[in-house]
Amino acid sequence: MMTIFQIGFCVCSGIFLYTGYLYCYSYLWHPLQDIAGPPVDKVLGNTLNPVLNPFHSSRIHELYVQKYGRSVRIQGIGPLDQRLLTLDPTSVAHVLKNSNIYEKPWQSRRMITSLIGCGMLAAEGLVHKRQRRVCTPAFSIQNLRALVPLVFEKGQQLKQRWSHLAQDQSVTLDVCHWISRATFDVIGVAGFEYDFNAIQDESNELFLAYKEMFEVAISQGNSVRNIIRIYAPFLDLIIPDETYRTIQRCQGVIRRVAGRLIQEKKAKILQGHLDGVPYSGRDLLSLLLKSNSAVDLPADQRISDEDILHNVNTFMFAGSDTSSLSLTWALFLLAQNPAIQSRLRTELLGIAPLSSVASLTEEEIQSLHAVISDLPFLDNVVRESIRLVPPVHSSIRVATQDDEIPTSYPVYNRDGTVSTRNSVSISKGSFVHVAVEGFSLDKEFWGQDAWEFQPDRWDHLSDQAKDLPGIFSNTLAFSAGPRSCIGVRFSMIEIKTFLYTLLTNFVFEPTEDRIIRANVVLTRPYIAGKYKQGSQLPLKVKPFVA
Repeated sequence: MMTIFQIGFCVCSGIFLYTGYLYCYSYLWHPLQDIAGPPVDKVLGNTLNPVLNPFHSSRIHELYVQKYGRSVRIQGIGPLDQRLLTLDPTSVAHVLKNSNIYEKPWQSRRMITSLIGCGMLAAEGLVHKRQRRVCTPAFSIQNLRALVPLVFEKGQQLKQRWSHLAQDQSVTLDVCHWISRATFDVIGVAGFEYDFNAIQDESNELFLAYKEMFEVAISQGNSVRNIIRIYAPFLDLIIPDETYRTIQRCQGVIRRVAGRLIQEKKAKILQGHLDGVPYSGRDLLSLLLKSNSAVDLPADQRISDEDILHNVNTFMFAGSDTSSLSLTWALFLLAQNPAIQSRLRTELLGIAPLSSVASLTEEEIQSLHAVISDLPFLDNVVRESIRLVPPVHSSIRVATQDDEIPTSYPVYNRDGTVSTRNSVSISKGSFVHVAVEGFSLDKEFWGQDAWEFQPDRWDHLSDQAKDLPGIFSNTLAFSAGPRSCIGVRFSMIEIKTFLYTLLTNFVFEPTEDRIIRANVVLTRPYIAGKYKQGSQLPLKVKPFVA
């Protein structure tokens, strides 16, 4: 009969031996140990911060490519965590295409799920495939075209609010905050026919719940506590902090109000079936529910009401945050480049109708939008601003099995020699970093002025740039492969329509504040020295006088 001491000794010995095995494997047999990468000075050190921090990452990516090639070994949390940072287009295309092999890590999924549930951003495998199949019809070109008048309407409301605040003179506005309110309004009505009325005021309880949850948990979140929350979520139940209590309160409001909206929509759709007059709702929630109840969809392919709520939350987060940040950074870049701003305004004014947008019929608005969508310089400006400041700074995947990742550039060995192989071996459980910003700012692909705002570059792209992976303009801003952004067309409708409305009515100039970029789930603007005040980007806004 073993004593407690003997049992404890055996357990500790087992843990020690297993840890020793992992260390030996990491240092001696881990396949990524063979390739070149930056050294780590401390035993528990890592090389993640310079790779993930937009303040350093562009210079670091350039330096790493020069020293170690395009397949770089980096170290994560501790010596056991060997990762691959790939800046090879062939490699990243392979990783994003094979989403069954390369998934989002459970850490990322847990963080996303804790906020907005297991929608398309967090789901993997068959669950993701089922959700995407149900949601895809809602994002057809025909359905999105029906939302164009709504986007123009909200653009006009934002214009009127800013005109009232400016009163024929320059005024400093936090455009990040205001654009966010406008895109929340758009996705509220477009998403589930619910008007937050956030442009007019910020009193709606559902809007405040979403806004406060995203702001407190993401934009102003404590990074150390967030890591603890991922690896030891039970501590929130034992020692809840203010962030956890806020998230729980906001989620309670969302479940109550958004859950009621879902049931109301389902009742309308059912009543339409009973009456023989199909419900005509064109919002994304209605279309999603119709798709989910389609007679030709097998029962095992349908998703639950809980999954529908999670995807409504996903639409709210992705549909408001990514578009608003893309618009915010575009206005910032135009404010810093007044000649480009003036040139774009001239193009937009050239197609402006003689009467106000508010007086146009729906058909006339659709025609105006079709013209706006095809404007060459506007298209260049949008693509260039998203290239220069992609809303998603970087992405990470984990290998679910051993794999060989193909390469098109030489792979350097740890001793500096060039490997004879044209692939990188990756072991199950290893992380792969996809440098979204790294590809967007790579001078080898985009030229020596890659870090500058040059919209005209899109008229004469190099063949190398044209061959880069990505569903949006040879960039990874909206990812690539089976998990690429389902709402990219909707985002373009928002961005181009709002730019048209705002630039034909206002002039934007930078303030004295120094704006910095921070990778907080998305690439957010902050005023230097005022990080705790949350994400913000003040600009001088004054009415445009022809």
